[in-house]
Parts: sequence; structure tokens; C-alpha cells
Amino acid sequence: MKRLALLGASGHGKVVADMAALVGWEAVEFFDDAWPRRMRNGPWVVVGDGAALLARLDQFGGVVVSIGDCMVRWKKQLVLQEAGAQFATVVHPAASVSRHAVLGPGTVVMAGAVVNVDVVVGPAGIINTGATVDHDCRLEAAVHICPGAHLSGNVQVGFGSWVGVGATVKQGVVIGERVMVGAGAVVVGPVADNLTVVGNPARPR
Repeated sequence: MKRLALLGASGHGKVVADMAALVGWEAVEFFDDAWPRRMRNGPWVVVGDGAALLARLDQFGGVVVSIGDCMVRWKKQLVLQEAGAQFATVVHPAASVSRHAVLGPGTVVMAGAVVNVDVVVGPAGIINTGATVDHDCRLEAAVHICPGAHLSGNVQVGFGSWVGVGATVKQGVVIGERVMVGAGAVVVGPVADNLTVVGNPARPR
């Protein structure tokens, strides 16, 4: 039986669990550090906390850290990596991912998303519902491209950055590390590390 462990019993986790079932994972088990206060995540049972997952890694064919927050997701992934976890990459059957794209371990691609040719997505990435990532983009580890966001070709997004719902990034733009791009922002020029940018055109807040 193909068994998938999800660390993080969140709304995002529910979406990952739902699409995992669609692509052939026969059993999905949730773990969350709020257990035993949190015992369910929608139709799924939360069976233990992060420590319980570490103790049972050999029982799962894959693991995904299903936490939306980029830095929290990355820290959890590093702990699991040190313990020898096998990370799954889960792609919704209604997503379009080029055979010439590379998705890092622990990355998820949601329904309606498009990932085009020669895109590289680092580990623990999220390409959320209806987002598009065009040709030759480079996304470093723990990047989250939110629902309906659009990256034109040759965009670079640094480690741990978040591109908000409905944001648009012009071709060739470089976004630094730990950047927050606000919902609906239009990014037409480079963004330095550790900034939050909003508006059209996007400017530091």
C-alpha cells in the first residue's frame, strides 16, 4: 500500500491530501504538533505529532510538509531530511507541468496550475491553485506561489519568498530571499531580500 504522511493538519494540508488520493496514494495520515488537541483535519484523522512521524518514517513511501508558512515548512523539512525521510512531490492531475520542468522534493502543484518548460522549483515549494510559472523561471527552496499568481518567463524567486494571491511578476525580474509580495501586486523591477512589496507597480511597504 502506498502510504503518504503529511506534517501539518491545515487547510493547505487538506488540499494536499485530497489531491494525493487522486494520484494514487492509497493511504494518507496527518501529523501535527497540535495533536492531541487537533484530532481531525476534515475527513482525515490526525494520528500524532511531529515526533510520532519521526518514529514511523519507515512506514511511509513519502512525506510532505503541508504547512503554508514558508519558513516553518522549511525548518520542518530540514528536520525530516536529517532523519532520512523520503519526500514526495504531489501534482494535481488537473495541473500542467512540462516534462522539462524540475520539481524539488516535497513540492506540491495544485489544480489548474501551469509550470512551463525549463522551470526549476526547489525543495518544499508550493505552486498553488491556478498559478502560472512560465519558461525558465528559477524558484529556490521553500517558495510559495499563491493562487492565481503569475510569473512571466525568466523570473527568479529567492529562498523562502511568498508571491501573494493574484500577483503578477514581469519577465526577467529577480525577487530576493524572504520577500513577501502582496496580493494583487504588479512587480516590474527587482526586489531586494527581506522586503514586503505591494501595489501597482509594487513598492516596499
